Amino acid sequence: MDPGSTLIRIPYTDPSINTLLANLPDGSPCTYTRHFNHLEEFFLKLDSSFIVPSCSIHHDVRCLEPDSFYLQNLYNLLQRLGNLLPYFFRGLTYGFDSAEVLRPLFYQIYTWEGESFLYLVRLDLSARLQEVEVLQKGTNDATPQYRSNRLYLEADLLPLEKIEKDSRGNPCFRIKQLISHTWIGEEGRGYFVQGIWIDRDLSKFFTKLFLPPGSRLYPYYPYNSRYRTLCLSLVFPEEPRRTTFVPLLYRGIHFLSPYILRIEETLKKTAFSENLELYQHLKASIPVSWYKEWDALQVRPYINEFDMKEYVLEEHP
Repeated sequence: MDPGSTLIRIPYTDPSINTLLANLPDGSPCTYTRHFNHLEEFFLKLDSSFIVPSCSIHHDVRCLEPDSFYLQNLYNLLQRLGNLLPYFFRGLTYGFDSAEVLRPLFYQIYTWEGESFLYLVRLDLSARLQEVEVLQKGTNDATPQYRSNRLYLEADLLPLEKIEKDSRGNPCFRIKQLISHTWIGEEGRGYFVQGIWIDRDLSKFFTKLFLPPGSRLYPYYPYNSRYRTLCLSLVFPEEPRRTTFVPLLYRGIHFLSPYILRIEETLKKTAFSENLELYQHLKASIPVSWYKEWDALQVRPYINEFDMKEYVLEEHP
């Protein structure tokens, strides 16, 4: 499930986990705030903690089904998280990804104006040892068991070309490819050669375009280039809040589609700047009413308890 690929396969799902997600309690969730760490990774900071069980480090990526021990540990974790954050998991279906056992995947399909969209969310269960309370040390074969109140995740809305089935009847989601090639070359020498992509500049272009003039939401880029398409990354993954972002992605795609190739070619030659003629032309065409969904958001930097820079995302009335 490489972000550069346009096909996302779900080779296995678990009925017991899906039943758990379909029957979450209606009670009030715990309170939490939304943050980015110094590496620009998004996380929810909960008022309550949860325990992440130990997980086997070694897994054959050719094995498309998880073992029972992994599934039981994931079930126990989701039972706790589901009680803390029922609106976050409501409506989701679990999908196993053999290449990302520490980043369990969940999805939901939305439709708008006859088009389909994939909501894709991954939890990141990696142990960031400075931030967590280790309950059982890790080994060469297993990750540590730890307690934390930080839930790291990625949540994206993606446009779909179509939904297919594999030979076993499992879903395969073909992403609507809007962006051709974002690789433009290499830099460095020898062991230090690195690829150069324009995805970062594309994300800046898209986000600055659709956000109100003067907005400063770094390190949050809502509209970005992933999976060779325009996607919308969510910091409000709650149901039904996430549903409200589907029409925003729909209108963004239809507005940008005629210009995507020109944007790509421009950014392959010149780094993004708000002074770019193409950007200024498109920015002048954005209706002011499109900005209202983003007006209330604000990002504020601070130093956390570990003397590291972080950012809190706030929403003001």
